[in-house]
Amino acid sequence: MSMTTPPPTPGGSGGPPGWYPDPGTPTHERWWDGRAWTGHTRPAGGPQPPATAPMPFAGGSGQGGGIGKGALVALVTAGAVLVAAIVTGVVVLGEDDEPTVPQSAEAAPTARPTATAKDPEPGPSGAGAPEALVDQLNGISLPLLDGWEKSDSSIDPVPTMVTADSYKCPGDSGEFCRHGTVSSRTATGTNVKSPEKLAGQDVGIAADWAYDNDRVGNRIHGGIKSHRLVKSAPVTVAGRTGHVVRWRVTTGAGPGGYVQSLVFPSATGSESLIIVRFAFDAGPDAPPLGDMDRIIKGIRPLTDASGGAGSTVEP
Repeated sequence: MSMTTPPPTPGGSGGPPGWYPDPGTPTHERWWDGRAWTGHTRPAGGPQPPATAPMPFAGGSGQGGGIGKGALVALVTAGAVLVAAIVTGVVVLGEDDEPTVPQSAEAAPTARPTATAKDPEPGPSGAGAPEALVDQLNGISLPLLDGWEKSDSSIDPVPTMVTADSYKCPGDSGEFCRHGTVSSRTATGTNVKSPEKLAGQDVGIAADWAYDNDRVGNRIHGGIKSHRLVKSAPVTVAGRTGHVVRWRVTTGAGPGGYVQSLVFPSATGSESLIIVRFAFDAGPDAPPLGDMDRIIKGIRPLTDASGGAGSTVEP
């Protein structure tokens, strides 16, 4: 009898589910499910099973019982979810129903703030900035250093800056003086074209105005007693080649001071010569002489806020 042929019954047709002699192995019996032979066998002569069929194979015939494809897919899916939960960590609700992270889970690293670069220190002022003294007529600006301010005195007919602190002048005038003064003007009343020569001539005028007689004729420092040359050198100012001359002045009263005339061609118009006069006291409260050089290096042409010493404008 073949495996596909129903077992004989008294009626001559396929019998009900049960154990029948195995067609291929007479010493064993095989389970007939009512429609086809299954893979279940047992030794012949064993006890009759209950009415229910034996547990079928997982993955057995779709017709003869077993776990169906849908149930198998559900089990596999549930297993995958369980494995994923174990690997990644399960979020558990505490007594207050707030989610808590298992201790095995590592906290994400906290990003540290990126250090910012220090703000650049301010350079010399551009034209028209509050920290600059602007000479519109000559097209330049001069930097206002710390402790300096623009002069609002009516007796200064040209752009002038002075040190903020004032003191009673050492002479007999009873006036108040400043420890430092810087002013800018156009060279007039002269035919001199050489910055060096004009600076040599103008430094004497600068000395008289600062330490001999003031603009209204007062001898505020007891007059000039002597002077000596400290410096005479070419210098580049706002991209132009100029010249500077400096004196040390001794006065009849007080510590005296230093005067300086800077002359250089203008970058605008007919390139007339510009004169910048300096007067610094020699006392302990006076500004450092290095401020003279700092102011020269900070002079800018109004048409080029990035100019100054080293500008591309050629003399």
